[in-house]
Amino acid sequence: MTTASASSSTRPLAGQAAFVTGGSRGIGAAIVRRLARDGAAVAFSYSAAQAQADELVRAIQAEGGRARALRIDSADAAALQAGIDEAAREFGRLDILVNNAGVLRLGSVDTFSLEDLDRTLAVNVRAVYVGAQAAARHMGTGGRIVNIGSTNAERMPFAGGSAYAMSKSALKGLVQGMARDLGPRSITINNVQPGPIDTEMNPADGEMAEGVRSFMALPHYGHTDDIAGMVAYLVGPEGGFVTGASLNIDGGFAA
Repeated sequence: MTTASASSSTRPLAGQAAFVTGGSRGIGAAIVRRLARDGAAVAFSYSAAQAQADELVRAIQAEGGRARALRIDSADAAALQAGIDEAAREFGRLDILVNNAGVLRLGSVDTFSLEDLDRTLAVNVRAVYVGAQAAARHMGTGGRIVNIGSTNAERMPFAGGSAYAMSKSALKGLVQGMARDLGPRSITINNVQPGPIDTEMNPADGEMAEGVRSFMALPHYGHTDDIAGMVAYLVGPEGGFVTGASLNIDGGFAA
């Protein structure tokens, strides 16, 4: 193997630039680390976890990578658009967008407030559309957009999740429609739909974990790197013929 081919195989995103929403912790942080390790310059947004965001930037820079953290509430459309524009200016390009930011608010339809509904839709749906629209303006041929959805778009086996499931189901229609809009420019857009992943939001030893595992074909939670690996495939050189798809990474939760 030549030096050039070895470099391209170990750093397939070298020279590219990415923006990840909600990238300071959990699945988002794993995606930021993976894209940086694959060679991309990565800007990411965070809403509150500044210490974790700063530490992630330092860790990437210590390994020779390039990263930038921006404090943005994804529900603020103007701020999200401005953040994506800023990253594109700083890096001189934008090749990849990962819409990862999301909120999980649960409650029975009898009691779920309109405030919670509006917040759920603002972050989980509207911000995804806004982010994709803003990023696509900077993308050339071959750009990649990935949304982090949820297996609950396919299956919601417990009460209290109707608004969340609705918000994630909306992304399926969005990527099918946007795939048609962006396809002529060879820009792909897909959903990655995680199942139970061991994070602060849904720990593998949490109160709900035993019940959640009972719905799965594989009786264990996934790791954040499982999701980052699928994202890396979709934005990498081997994922260029996948678009308009919603892909479950859920241990058989929706099987």
